[in-house]
Amino acid sequence: MTRVIHTGDTHIGYQQYNTPERRRDFLEAFREVVDDAVEDDVDAVVHAGDLFHDRRPGLVDLQGTVEILRTLEDADIPFLAVVGNHESKRDGQWLDLFADLGLATRLGAEPHVLDDVALYGLDFVPRSRRDALEYDFDPLPDAADHAALVTHGLFEPFAHADWDTERLLEESTVDFDAVLLGDNHKPDTAEVLETWVTYCGSTERASASEREDRGYNIVTFDSATESQSDETDEVTIRRRGLADTRSFVFVDVELGEGEGLERVQERVREYDLEDAVVIVTVEGDGRPITPATVEEFATDRGALVSRVNDRRELPEQDEEVSVSFADPDDAVRERVRELGLSDAALNIDRTVRRADLADSNVRETAERLVRELLEEDRSAFEPAPDRDPEDVTTLADAIADGDGEAVDGDSETAGKGVEPADEAVEAADKDGELADTDTDTTDELPSDSSEETTGSPSEEGGPQSERTTEDATATAPSQSDDRSDDPETDSETTSLGDFA
Repeated sequence: MTRVIHTGDTHIGYQQYNTPERRRDFLEAFREVVDDAVEDDVDAVVHAGDLFHDRRPGLVDLQGTVEILRTLEDADIPFLAVVGNHESKRDGQWLDLFADLGLATRLGAEPHVLDDVALYGLDFVPRSRRDALEYDFDPLPDAADHAALVTHGLFEPFAHADWDTERLLEESTVDFDAVLLGDNHKPDTAEVLETWVTYCGSTERASASEREDRGYNIVTFDSATESQSDETDEVTIRRRGLADTRSFVFVDVELGEGEGLERVQERVREYDLEDAVVIVTVEGDGRPITPATVEEFATDRGALVSRVNDRRELPEQDEEVSVSFADPDDAVRERVRELGLSDAALNIDRTVRRADLADSNVRETAERLVRELLEEDRSAFEPAPDRDPEDVTTLADAIADGDGEAVDGDSETAGKGVEPADEAVEAADKDGELADTDTDTTDELPSDSSEETTGSPSEEGGPQSERTTEDATATAPSQSDDRSDDPETDSETTSLGDFA
């Protein structure tokens, strides 16, 4: 018998609600999974992608992750994983670094044999490249009785799916007994072509719509000789909840006619809000409320974070609203002048706002500028509060003048021209492709909060938790986190090696 923890979507580094405590919560949830693995002495921890929330995790998050992975290494429990869409980079992956440190194994087309189970991996593949994807895996080793694929994406038959599961299973060169998935933040399980297909769910709530308890799966592979009867599944999936994740308090308020703020506050008082994330959802016909007032009320009662979602369609106000828009260039110019910046600061301002300077070069260019000024003229760093505003030339001035030149300054970068935006894009797009730029994901990840429907291949049953039952689970479709696919490519065939 081989037992593994199937987890994923840990999203380490996500500073939800811009709160440092929530950022730590995501790391601590992963730590709890690993502590459970060590306590239960499982054979491996299998991670189905999105270990990190984005492709550029902070140093503290990296250090914390390494520390947790060393806990597994000390317990001789392998960490096997694939790359999800949130953390995917166009060059080396963080998993490769952890593999170099001996802390992880990045799964791919070549099987990783664990006792009698061969585990394969497939990193997240953008929709635009899936039609050409060939599911070509190395043959199943003779020593393996089972094969499982670990991958990341929205697979059928679950809601919001964009990946053909039947095609994957039919065209794969290996017959899989189970497909262990990441991407949906709500656990789901189904049977496709006599193969278990299961989502483990996320370990922390990345969206207020994720009301279900957080957790992970325990997947057990039994050999034929260990099965007690023909009716006993050789692959068993059980759900286990995480006990110590941050408390989310969901306060649902249905306002009747004439009811308003007082009724909302009355409902909030019914809950223990200490250190919790409080989500107040308002529906009904009552009077308008001010969300900020409710959020402050919840925070005063001990909530870590409070948010109000007013889903009502309130009648439009009769009063007219007048809106005016200021010239942004004028606003920038005026604000820069008000700051009384030194010559050095003005030069740096012009440098970082240059249209012809790629984002990836800003830090290097600004650092070189500061070094040059420190060596040549330290007086350039002295503030100039008494400077005549008419003598201050900002980047906005240079653009407004039409000649595209930033003046003043001693550095070689200060006097360079500013290209119009379309010319800058054209320069960056010499071969018809814009230069690669990484973008952080800052929005919350939506997830479906619909009710669960339950079932299993052998008999019907309700949603299960390992701490209360040993039955396999099957849950209703869910929605996963947002992603941004890579641009479409013209390549005819894509092999699994392209994503390894």
